Amino acid sequence: MESLEAIRERRSIRNFQKKDIPQKIVDKLIDALIWAPSAGNLQARKFFFVKDTKLKEDIADAALNQDFIAESPLVIVGCTDSRISNKYGERGEYLYSIQDVAASIMGMMLVAHENGLGTIWVGAFMEDDVFDILNLPKNLRPVAIIPVGYPAIIPSPPPRVSREEAVAFR
Repeated sequence: MESLEAIRERRSIRNFQKKDIPQKIVDKLIDALIWAPSAGNLQARKFFFVKDTKLKEDIADAALNQDFIAESPLVIVGCTDSRISNKYGERGEYLYSIQDVAASIMGMMLVAHENGLGTIWVGAFMEDDVFDILNLPKNLRPVAIIPVGYPAIIPSPPPRVSREEAVAFR
């Protein structure tokens, strides 16, 4: 699959089959997260792979009752690591580390799609609740929740803005 094809075909999936993900594919997802670019190659990010039913239900509750999260076989929580501020100061902590997590997640989502999995990026959640549910250390901040699984329903592509609206040449 070509990269642009994967980008165009990937959809946000909210309905998952009750089917486990083989470890071989989980390993590919991990590799995609690890090999993404990061500011200064500090890799100021940490990912939690949640399979425990109760934890997934608690995360779904913390995500404003988005119950589809708990129905996915795997939930990945992407966290920034504030220790990046040691090199890049406040901008590193509040921007670069978020960019690092975002780059990792986008690459992982494309690898998931390439392997027949569906994902959705969830940003609406009570950060403090997820922090407590996962018992995170103080240097980590949850910034994204990604349910992963085999799609039960694949939605139609949503409309996109025109090239002229999206890009300006100077």
